[in-house]
Amino acid sequence: MEDMIKRPNYLNKLVGWQGKNDVVKIITGIRRCGKSTLFKLYQKHLKQKGVLSEQIQDINFEDAVNEKLLDWRVLHDSVKKNCTPDKMNYIFLGEIQNVPEFQKAVNSLRLSENIDLYLTGSNSRMLSGELATLLSGRYVETNMLPLSFKEYTSAYPFNATTEKMFDDYLRNSSFPYAMRLTAENNPLLDKKNIWDREQINMFLQGIYNTIILKDIVERKRISDVSRLQSVIKYMFDNIGNETSIRNIHNTMKSDGREVQIPTIENYLEGLLDAFVLYKVGRYDIKGKKILQTNAKYYLSDIGLRYFLLGREGDAGHILENIVYLELLRRGYNVHVGKINTKEVDFVAVKDGITEYYQVADEIKTEKTQIREFSSLDMISDHNPKFILTREYPLENLKSGIKILNVLDWLLE
Repeated sequence: MEDMIKRPNYLNKLVGWQGKNDVVKIITGIRRCGKSTLFKLYQKHLKQKGVLSEQIQDINFEDAVNEKLLDWRVLHDSVKKNCTPDKMNYIFLGEIQNVPEFQKAVNSLRLSENIDLYLTGSNSRMLSGELATLLSGRYVETNMLPLSFKEYTSAYPFNATTEKMFDDYLRNSSFPYAMRLTAENNPLLDKKNIWDREQINMFLQGIYNTIILKDIVERKRISDVSRLQSVIKYMFDNIGNETSIRNIHNTMKSDGREVQIPTIENYLEGLLDAFVLYKVGRYDIKGKKILQTNAKYYLSDIGLRYFLLGREGDAGHILENIVYLELLRRGYNVHVGKINTKEVDFVAVKDGITEYYQVADEIKTEKTQIREFSSLDMISDHNPKFILTREYPLENLKSGIKILNVLDWLLE
């Protein structure tokens, strides 16, 4: 347990809800992002505060040992039977979506005065339908992402520059387990202070296969896996680009792999449900309204993209992807901004404050400066405006616009 990567932002959220057992705490997120480890960290916190081991039940439904509990009635009765009388019991149910009709067990357990209930799930649909109805107003959801760059650097196993760590963060993936896959842990490799590339690829292959086969193909009842994989490659290759279903359809058709529009919609829904992709709508800054066309999509882990495509691709859009995820971690509601014919990468709103962000790999050239500054200059309100770049600018080039090194910003 001592080598677990600390996830203070998520842990503090759980600590803040401790004892409020009238509310079910739900952690959602892509597989292997650290949900189970978060529960372990929280259980350690509970024990440090005097909670006894017998007051904690931790059941992960990915573990075959718990197969008999996949019947919701058996699960319900087992949890109740193993509760400590006259004390608060902390019940952790991991990957609860694997239990058919789990919402019936959850709703009944929630009614017990001595049960504080925590769930994880790898599919957003778990919070739709009957569960949402039964728990209306009685649950809080935290969407968990893989490691932030700050969390990644806190556990980085070698001595390295910030730039080197960031490049590894992009290529090796931000999944916590990937941090363990170094040459030092592989006796077959002689060199120290390097990553075990073969093991990293095998690990990412396992995540990819599980998500595709179990979380998407099985749930969405997809018969042609090869077409799904073609759409996935298209989406991975077009992060940060305005994307419509018709764009995807036309591209697939021109490549000789025609996929019907309803089928593409089904595939995208599966990728969003499994937290592989995040969809970002467009916002008209002048008209102050949400636009319904040409959303953008961002990937939960850039390492998966590198693994699948075998190349790094557009540095600007990759950096944009990282910034989007960080804004989510920091609690912002995020849209892609539109003002006249120009675009603002992100309109981020939190606690009633709106902030505007442009993201650029570099801003030294006049062409880049015109592109990045012009859209921000069009915004007439006085909300904060930022340009995030990998460069270290000596001074702000425009009054009212803060230019920040993106790596410093990520490490704030």
